[in-house]
Amino acid sequence: MKFTLSWLKDHLDTEASLDEILYALTDLGLEVEEVTNPAARLADFTLGKVVHAEQHPDADRLRVCKVATDEGELQIICGAPNAREGITVVVAKPGVYVPGIDTTIAIGKIRGIESFGMMASEREMELSEEHDGIIELPSGEVGDRFIDWLAENDPAKVDPVIEIAITPNRPDALGVEGIARDLAARGLGTLKQHDIVPVPGDFACPVSVTIDDDTLDGCPVFAGRVIRGVKNGHSPQWLQDRLRAIGLRPISALVDITNYFTYDRNRPLHVFDVGKMNGGLRVHRAAGDETLTALDDKDYTFAPGMMVISDDNGPESIAGVMGGVATGVTEETVDVFVESAFWDHVQIALTGRALKINSDARYRFERGIDPEFTLNGLELATQMILDLCGGEPSEVVVAGAVPDHSRAYRLDAARVQSLVGMDIPETVQRDTLTKLGFRLEGDMAHVPSWRPDVQGEADLVEEVARIASLTGLQGRPLPRLTVGIPKPVMTPAQRRGQAARRTCASLGYNECVTYSFIDQASAALFGGGDTATMLENPISSEMSHMRPALLPGLLQAAARNQARGFMDLSLFEVGPAFHGSEPGEQHTLITGLLVGRTGPKDVHGASRPVDLYDVKADAEAVLAAIGAPGKAQIRRGAREWWHPGRHGQICLGPKKVLGVFGELHPKVLAAMDIKGPAMGFAIWPDEVPMPRKSGATRAALELRDLQAVERDFAFVVDADVDALNLVNAAAGADKALIEGVRVFDEFVGGNLGAGKKSLAVTVRLQPSETTLKEADIEAVSAKIVEKVAKATGGVLRG
Repeated sequence: MKFTLSWLKDHLDTEASLDEILYALTDLGLEVEEVTNPAARLADFTLGKVVHAEQHPDADRLRVCKVATDEGELQIICGAPNAREGITVVVAKPGVYVPGIDTTIAIGKIRGIESFGMMASEREMELSEEHDGIIELPSGEVGDRFIDWLAENDPAKVDPVIEIAITPNRPDALGVEGIARDLAARGLGTLKQHDIVPVPGDFACPVSVTIDDDTLDGCPVFAGRVIRGVKNGHSPQWLQDRLRAIGLRPISALVDITNYFTYDRNRPLHVFDVGKMNGGLRVHRAAGDETLTALDDKDYTFAPGMMVISDDNGPESIAGVMGGVATGVTEETVDVFVESAFWDHVQIALTGRALKINSDARYRFERGIDPEFTLNGLELATQMILDLCGGEPSEVVVAGAVPDHSRAYRLDAARVQSLVGMDIPETVQRDTLTKLGFRLEGDMAHVPSWRPDVQGEADLVEEVARIASLTGLQGRPLPRLTVGIPKPVMTPAQRRGQAARRTCASLGYNECVTYSFIDQASAALFGGGDTATMLENPISSEMSHMRPALLPGLLQAAARNQARGFMDLSLFEVGPAFHGSEPGEQHTLITGLLVGRTGPKDVHGASRPVDLYDVKADAEAVLAAIGAPGKAQIRRGAREWWHPGRHGQICLGPKKVLGVFGELHPKVLAAMDIKGPAMGFAIWPDEVPMPRKSGATRAALELRDLQAVERDFAFVVDADVDALNLVNAAAGADKALIEGVRVFDEFVGGNLGAGKKSLAVTVRLQPSETTLKEADIEAVSAKIVEKVAKATGGVLRG
């Protein structure tokens, strides 16, 4: 939002300096982004007078001028066609910076003759685009500062331009009057009251206006009037100067007036050329595929449901966004229809985004404007059109009604202290809200229509604190609210993640934090890469999908390190992976990766390639750290990116998978450009059961003083039977008595026959109450044989 200091003073009666205003704006939440002060830019330019001018001997278009300055007479070479004897000019002496040409003047020679300065044009001083000749001043004393002359004769050209950043919740500050209101409430002056006198109509409006029933939610009120007999020439100089100062190009009086009120009162308006219209105006929903050439000379096609303004010829304006070129005003325009409407901010935003139109009207309507100013804005614009363009106004026509946005909230003076920590008297609070436009009745504060951001009692506190200045806050220690040890801040899941990180780091892993986005090919290797996890607008082709696992990112990191000569790596990451596009379709993973060898080559030590037992031990250590039960089963059946014969799933029962470890499939390593063996593990911490009791103490140490017994069994099974299935079956024969089962021998061939093998296991029995007798051991042995036979079909070897 840009405005000039003089424009601000149209609404604010103040003696405050520019620096005081700039500080107050930022402190009020209207952050100053840039200040352009011509007085500072043009401070070194002075007035001079050409006392003699003659043709340059070696250049037809150059003249050698003798110029009287405050430093005496200087010789200046000038190529302007109006350089002549007797005129008062603006001089830039050596050492002066000229902003329009981004040059610091120096003494130089032009065609062999020295020049000791420059006589400037308006464009060279960034005062306008005029550059046909140097500036000729009608008056002025030699040596006077040019900015002093401008301040007295043309103050608009030295008017500082202020640009502030507007947060989306402060649409009232998109008008200069709203900014002045904030400054007045701060105490930097008094807000000027501008009376709005309705302009009486001289005749009935010949243009009818209607709003379709299904469009009233998007346009509650649409008003306008015809002004006939206008003369649409150039706008006055003061209006052109203000628009140019904020970066707008003056077009014509009618258009400039609408732009003026857009910035002055945050009231976008539009004018139609009545001579180009056919019938009345109708606000309605587009059926779809209608087209309109807008004022930016671009063609737009409407989607079904977009709001448009049409006459009998079809769409003439994109409602609340931009008018059409067909009914736009020109210098030949005689009769105009001035429109003022209130549009729903959400629907305007959706239309503007869909059509990719950025206009001042859309910018304001989608943030919210004052609905109660709809008709007042029309009256002010009417009066200015009559003053600047003449004409005869009709009566106002209105379709719909101004929506009721009135609301009130209780003002609790004590809440400023409790919410913000500032001690502000109640009288000051009430005075602040009154100056901001709130209407106070008892302890209820009625919100002004131009403040859609105020939606509760806490917002009243914010307004009071903002105007009083949050710089007045003082740090105070808070009293202790609890006695004893406070409850833990971290959740159980966060504590598990912390424990996993510490354990992996203690095992020698380096933590990685990789992107949650990966390329489609890598995602497909790990069960992802479908449309459900594809990003609609990725920042690059290498980040097109949400990652289905953490291993792709770790493997890519390993490949980058190997490309730079680091072949042996230990990496881990704790983070989310995604198995769908809906909220909640993600899971936390703890993933580790070992690549290469266990250590560097060393004559004094051993170095070997990493294997699956390395990652198995590390996975079990991490599981123990996050509280997983000690008795877990190792099963096969992991996903296809694991080596089919060199992996294991850590399970609690057949369906509860806590994690997986093993060697990665060679095709995956080849696709990811990984050299050497690569082992990994992945743990799902959310699958690990929470302990039944929470406490900082350890469980009591349980020691058994009874003698353990070991028995060996050799089973003949089919060659394709996994030893793991046999071990799990034997261990399940008596979970309370059997402490462990271990395979110690495998035999194939001999008299076993084709397709058979012998697996020998040792079963350790640990009693807890009484010493085992032979009958007890035989009973358990029979259960073991029965369980193994049922699970694997194996029989005891004779």
